[in-house]
Amino acid sequence: MAQQRESRWVKVVVASIVRPIMRAVTRPRWSGQENVPREGGVIIAANHLSMSDPLTIAHFLYVGGRRWPTFTMKEGVMRIPVVRSVARSTGQIPVKRGSTDAVKALAEAEKALVRDGSSVIFYPEGTCTRDPELWPMAAKTGVARLALTTGVPVVPLAHWGEQHLLPYGTTKLRPFPRKRIEMVAGPPVDLSAYRDKPLTATLLKEATADIMRAITELQAGIRGEEPPAVPFDPKRARREAVEERSADGGAPADEGASGAPGDGAENGAERA
Repeated sequence: MAQQRESRWVKVVVASIVRPIMRAVTRPRWSGQENVPREGGVIIAANHLSMSDPLTIAHFLYVGGRRWPTFTMKEGVMRIPVVRSVARSTGQIPVKRGSTDAVKALAEAEKALVRDGSSVIFYPEGTCTRDPELWPMAAKTGVARLALTTGVPVVPLAHWGEQHLLPYGTTKLRPFPRKRIEMVAGPPVDLSAYRDKPLTATLLKEATADIMRAITELQAGIRGEEPPAVPFDPKRARREAVEERSADGGAPADEGASGAPGDGAENGAERA
């Protein structure tokens, strides 16, 4: 029997605060709510545009999907006393980035999915997209691994518009005029070809590509545009930048330092 991860009264209080705020600053247009299972464990795999989209996704999932949203949260955020109390009372999962504790977050996410029947939101990219046109990037394989080990469905979720509310890399919120936020959930990704097989690196990459393809196709439908044939890969972009500087006679830059800093939204599942 599924266990209750959240405090009912805290959920009521949080929802009563967040919903009016979202109505005040966004004009949501949602579709595909029927693809979100009303009960049982489910992975919601979403693209990541802005530090504001956890709120817009939570709004969609709670109101449209009738599910309580469970996120993995950066451990540093969980140190803030009020945030920590609320996060724990609402079933959120803490993650220490760059540590072995990320594996513990994976185990906690698996427990939430299998034991508690929760709806857990993941960003397979691991951070806000760095694609120049804001298309979904190449992703890490943790979500695919979690889906295949637990057997729960993966519902792809694409959205567009949060970049106008709070652009990535800035702290300047632009709430007015209200921003149009478009969100669509697709049917669960068919991962049957990968089940009951050894979880090799190749298999996980292929399953991950299927998940990201589903998200990208949904976003392309929202935007009415053709996505790139090959997803943007930040690691490859950094490597090519280093090689180009070396070819030009410059001192090779430290590859790890050349990338944009993380935004705190990475999930434990991307670390597996």
